[in-house]
Amino acid sequence: MRFSSVSFAGWVLACLATSPPTHAAPDGSVADADAARRAKVAVTVGSRTVTVGDLEDRLAEIPPFQAATFGASRDEIVKAFVDQVVVRDLLLAAGAEQRKLDETLPTKHQLDRARSTATLRASRARGELKSPSNISMDDVKRYYQDNRARFDSPERVNLWRILCKTQDEAEKVLAEAKRDLTIPKYNDLARDHSIDKATFFRGGNLGFLAPDGASNEAAVKVDPALVKAAAAVKDGELVPRPVPEGSGYAVIWRRTTVPATVRTLEEATPQIRTTLYRERTEAAEKKLMDELRAKHVRDVNADLLKIVVLPPPDAGISLPRSVPRPREAGPPDKR
Repeated sequence: MRFSSVSFAGWVLACLATSPPTHAAPDGSVADADAARRAKVAVTVGSRTVTVGDLEDRLAEIPPFQAATFGASRDEIVKAFVDQVVVRDLLLAAGAEQRKLDETLPTKHQLDRARSTATLRASRARGELKSPSNISMDDVKRYYQDNRARFDSPERVNLWRILCKTQDEAEKVLAEAKRDLTIPKYNDLARDHSIDKATFFRGGNLGFLAPDGASNEAAVKVDPALVKAAAAVKDGELVPRPVPEGSGYAVIWRRTTVPATVRTLEEATPQIRTTLYRERTEAAEKKLMDELRAKHVRDVNADLLKIVVLPPPDAGISLPRSVPRPREAGPPDKR
């Protein structure tokens, strides 16, 4: 028996329904009749019960190819799933409770983490936004207009600059560069003459600069006059004269250009919806956390936190990325 992913959920509803409603209930409500059917207890293990609805929901999550491994007919599939999965899980859970495994580490932490994740999922499911597609076009348009700089990128030029102390030195460096305008020669000139120690080892490469002098390289921004001077030459050419920059003079080689780009509202819509969905979901989760913190967090002893010893790196315990690994774990300093 084969099932398509589209029809499988419907098939599950049919395969568990012992008497599926084909007409309205006496009160005229088919929904009430189906709710009563789903509420019937199908399996009891110890103090735990599993309803018809519980089984339907779990079976509906199984991919068709996996469901087929439980049997060739609907009766075989449902019976095998209940026996091999549902009953097995409940029996093992009961055994864990008898041994009080749910009260020991790391199981206790795993249970807490599962509850934490379930709380966030439930919060998202109850929220107004089920997915990014629920973000309205009015919100998308407003965000697009308020953040045009994120979607419109100006032309950027890649400049290699040798910053010299004096104009005379810059003139000499420029003359040498003109005689042999190659990357190895320019690198040598930058190492020998540039006073910008942040870039002189890489030929004075400033990255791709916007008209305001901001670079795509982190923490790099130069005088916009350099970009303006480079606009007078073509890619691959030297600016004909040194350009004053601060207390020094810059020899500029325009290497290449990235043209300006403009993303339309239609092109930016998927990204905007994803961004707004993430921002609003995070805001809702923060609000929930603030409410839960105000209600449940009673005390945090900062003094005791100072004496907590982290495990050594070879202990096999992975720490969150935000927590630096200790070089050496040991007892607290008693001084």
